[in-house]
Amino acid sequence: MKVALVHELLTMRGGAERVLKILADMFPDAPIYTLLFDKRKLGDWFPRERIRTSTLQKTAECWSLIAGHRAFNHHLYLSRFPRAVEAWGFFDYDLVISSSSAFAHGIITNGKPKHLCYVHSPARYLWDRTHDVLEKADQGLLGGLKRRHLERVFHDLRLWDTEVADRPDALLAASKEIQRRIALYWRRDSDVIYPPIDDFWLENTFDPRATEHPHYTLVVSTLAAYKRIELAIEACRRTNTSLKIVGEGPDMARLKRLAHPLVEFCGYRTQEELRGIFANASVTIVPGEEDFNLVALESMACGTPVLSYRNGGPLETIVEGKTGAFFDEPTADSLSVALRSFKRGDFDSDACRARAKEFSRERFEKQIGEAIASLMQ
Repeated sequence: MKVALVHELLTMRGGAERVLKILADMFPDAPIYTLLFDKRKLGDWFPRERIRTSTLQKTAECWSLIAGHRAFNHHLYLSRFPRAVEAWGFFDYDLVISSSSAFAHGIITNGKPKHLCYVHSPARYLWDRTHDVLEKADQGLLGGLKRRHLERVFHDLRLWDTEVADRPDALLAASKEIQRRIALYWRRDSDVIYPPIDDFWLENTFDPRATEHPHYTLVVSTLAAYKRIELAIEACRRTNTSLKIVGEGPDMARLKRLAHPLVEFCGYRTQEELRGIFANASVTIVPGEEDFNLVALESMACGTPVLSYRNGGPLETIVEGKTGAFFDEPTADSLSVALRSFKRGDFDSDACRARAKEFSRERFEKQIGEAIASLMQ
């Protein structure tokens, strides 16, 4: 069976890219179609010889000589993405598996080959986060112009998104929260297959009980505004708690301006480094709205409980009172109250690890295989 893989953008490392990496391992001969590919960021995960890019790649590479990584900022090309994904032809394949957070589900296959779409989320900036994005764009000297431009672009993209939602032959949702959005925005049914935690985190070569738990809290995240990391910064200020922030992203400068002496920005860390950071934390905080959130599972795999905003994917992974706790409002006040009452000793490391093992790669691959078999029969 000839298989092709499709993923919108390979310009940063995140949960969606980790899922694609596993799919790429499952189908080592499958080419990977993507709109933009940043070899400097993801060349070690996806060999260049497997990548099939869109016509926008040359534009981004030319601009990268001037603008660096900013040339791979997908906001520069939003209005051109639909036409770009529709330009790919898949007639030589039996199965196409798309990994979609915005546009990949819109490829054209017309039933030959079959199209199985793994949905990380319908594009959030087109639906439930539209007003947040527009309010941010409205700031600054040219804010009004940027907002009006985005309003037109988002309107056209929403129409396209709705029209092409019927193209995949079957939809898989990354969580029940994503399943709900698929039904709400696309009026389609889907089956839930949770993303897997990497085998690295489940290896028995590391015993979190052997570590001491100093009094620092932890955030591991892409540094983006919608992650609401400023809530953790402010809550730790109010509770006089040390905070380590691991990750990189476009919101770094703003967050550093909001930081206080108890905050340490750790930047990018390898998995081996991160495992020790997780295990030595008293708690990992997930302050934003998450579609699924693999970080919570990675933390639990290291024996460390999670304190999360009560919304979205973490509700499906954290067992309240056993592997973590929740705060109810997306505010620094609510998180501060929860952080003050959170006691590391109330949570058992073995229970955290056992919960993480329920989201193994073996389980994911088995369920993907079953979905493919059902579609191709």
